[in-house]
Amino acid sequence: MAAAQEQSGSAKAVSKGETNDQPNMEIRKVGLVVHGGAGTISRSEMTPQREREYRAGLERAMTAGYEILKRGGSSLDAAEAAVRMLEDDPHFNAGKGAVFTSIGTNEMDAAVMDGKTLSAGAVASLKHIKNPVSLARLVMEKSGHVMMDGEGAEAFAKENGVQVLPDQKYFFTQERWEALQKVKAAEKSGGGGKKYIITDQDRHGTVGAVALDQNGNFAAATSTGGTTNKRAGRVGDSPVIGAGTYANNATCAVSATGDGEYFVRATVAHDVSALMEYRGMSLTEAAQSVLDKVAKLGGSGGLIAIDRQGNIALPFNTSGMYRGYVDPNGKFVVEIYK
Repeated sequence: MAAAQEQSGSAKAVSKGETNDQPNMEIRKVGLVVHGGAGTISRSEMTPQREREYRAGLERAMTAGYEILKRGGSSLDAAEAAVRMLEDDPHFNAGKGAVFTSIGTNEMDAAVMDGKTLSAGAVASLKHIKNPVSLARLVMEKSGHVMMDGEGAEAFAKENGVQVLPDQKYFFTQERWEALQKVKAAEKSGGGGKKYIITDQDRHGTVGAVALDQNGNFAAATSTGGTTNKRAGRVGDSPVIGAGTYANNATCAVSATGDGEYFVRATVAHDVSALMEYRGMSLTEAAQSVLDKVAKLGGSGGLIAIDRQGNIALPFNTSGMYRGYVDPNGKFVVEIYK
């Protein structure tokens, strides 16, 4: 079981070379953490080129979010911007890189939550929206609802000027298509064997971000294509507020990744917050405790979280989790393996 990692996220709001117009004014801590999914990530199967591509994708996401925080922007804007970058990157299972369902379609879920107001928005079973995370935010801000799915969500998108793609060609990637064929072949052969090696990379993945801004506000955002070969209409933990996504200014912001069914049953994201609020646990203790509960149920995965002091936790019980954060000096740290 990988230990949770705690690190002060008090990244400086004024970067090197800039001057602070009000030197006597305290610069509030800001923090940003991103993830690109947890699972069985083997060094032996990762080429140097592929590892560079994953790291670059996480760094682009952090740059997009951190630039907003550094300028005094909101945690909500930062989390959304970071996740949009990951949705646009075919290496990650969200947006452009979404996996295929059992009938060969792409169905995407996403959620956002504002820690200041506890407002939240979520979308599920989207088939024609490039950036589901942005539609989730629109649901939060303009629909009067928390969650919308399928055709209704896409009709709402169209009404609000969001581009609805005419077909699913944009989401097709050869790698995800081949993963579906591998999973189907393993299924047909009764679970496979050496001929069909099914990795977590082939099966599932999620992207997410949590942020703390200069005003002390949290936000969390999560997006996913779900699991390869899932039944059409299956919805995992990512868009379920309190399961895969949660933010509360009183405690923390959380985005989870892993076996969605178990994360829903364990109400993972809210449980981290509840243990901090009601039991007085530290972020690290709460995050690890909840992940242990998931493991007892039989689930694997991980989560990212940030607290009011800018401390971060990144526990996972798999061999790796694509993750990155901004350290107290504004330096980007990207990690993949244990």
